[in-house]
Amino acid sequence: MALDRSEGLAETARALAAGEVTSRALVERTLARIEASQGTLNAFRIVRAEAALAEADAADRQPASPGARKPLLGVPVAVKDDMDVAGEPTAFGCCGEFPPVAEDGEAVRRLRAAGAVIIGKTNTCEFGQWPFTEGPAFGATRNPWSTEHTPGGSSGGSAAAVAAGLVPAALGSDGAGSVRIPAAWTHLVGIKPQRGRVSTWPRGESFQGITVNGTLARTVADAALLLDAASGNHAQDPHQPPHLDVSGAVGRDPGRLRIALSLKPPFTAVPARLLPEVRTRVVELAERLAALGHFVEEADPPYGQIGLTFVPRATAGIAERVGEAPFPALLDRRTRDAARLGRLLGGAPLRAARRAETALHRRIGSFFTSYDVVLAPTTAAPPPPIGALLELSGFATDRAMIAACPYAWPWNVLGWPGVNVPAGFTPDGLPVGAQLLGPANSEPLLVQVAAQLEAELRWAEKWPSPPLTARSAAA
Repeated sequence: MALDRSEGLAETARALAAGEVTSRALVERTLARIEASQGTLNAFRIVRAEAALAEADAADRQPASPGARKPLLGVPVAVKDDMDVAGEPTAFGCCGEFPPVAEDGEAVRRLRAAGAVIIGKTNTCEFGQWPFTEGPAFGATRNPWSTEHTPGGSSGGSAAAVAAGLVPAALGSDGAGSVRIPAAWTHLVGIKPQRGRVSTWPRGESFQGITVNGTLARTVADAALLLDAASGNHAQDPHQPPHLDVSGAVGRDPGRLRIALSLKPPFTAVPARLLPEVRTRVVELAERLAALGHFVEEADPPYGQIGLTFVPRATAGIAERVGEAPFPALLDRRTRDAARLGRLLGGAPLRAARRAETALHRRIGSFFTSYDVVLAPTTAAPPPPIGALLELSGFATDRAMIAACPYAWPWNVLGWPGVNVPAGFTPDGLPVGAQLLGPANSEPLLVQVAAQLEAELRWAEKWPSPPLTARSAAA
């Protein structure tokens, strides 16, 4: 038996455990799908064909002892190319030849400990800065729902790979929505967990703590399963939240919740407007939640001037990366400009931004004495066409990003969990999403609500038509 592309992470793991399929057969099928789609979707920067087959053979040789079986034994998954995989370079979207790293990052190490086969590393824009996945280092990654449009970013390669059925799930990272935005624009579930839930080691903090590693999958259960497999900390991680069984929460009744529908974008320095075709889909989700018995009303968290704390952290993080880059002359001019700003803001403004987080936790945390969950748009607009933002100036890029994606980044400042769920499609057939947001360590509650919506809407049954070049491999 060879699993169809519609089989998700949990079903693939079950079939492997039952002996219905071998890991080698699955990896061979996955490699064929990637090869057939790469010229169209371009989801991968690195494909570990030989290494993945060796890992699959090793998984197939492990004794079949159900009680001790690793949860993802033999399952092929992908990781974003900002994560270290031993023996592979970590270019993080940049041009140039990078040396292979010696050790797995902690998240990858934990996936391997769970038995997963790392099939490859997915494309991301330069240092993960933008909500599109394009650049001179690797070209453009395209959206399986419409190859004329971006899958989003910066975890666009991971999103495209999962949405097209190349892999059942993938890791991404989220510094201003970089898991949730591509999940929204490719009809996926995307979990941005609590800061520290999935280690970013060998960096104790990534981009001054605003970036976390998260998961993309077609179902809530699969996204939660990958999250649990990757969760955990290196001994030197500065953020070590309490252990949670997120998978165990899927399917549990959350009870009647108080849900705030927040449609107003947080304050930004340039205009941002929720487009009607997105607003309609998010309001429909709110109505669905009310029909499920939850109390839903419009209310906005007291964000205040939270944006003033985001910019120093984000740009200082870029400055750190640029300072380590082996080929700085090859970097995008917007990256170099952002790094210069980050160096200016890296002293007192950065320290003030970091200190402000405690006050923000208190102020915005007080909102959760009145509400249990926030429902908000993930983006203000559907995915833009390929190339729409690639050649813009730095200021024009920032304006375009804020106009399209003003909703996700505050939760990166707070370090709290958020889950994108598919909200449907625009009249043109482009996917859009909504995010469920909660306070610290609220992943179990958020996935309970997400799973309720999934049971009603059955979004995993909807698939993009595979590109013509991928049809033979996807059969």
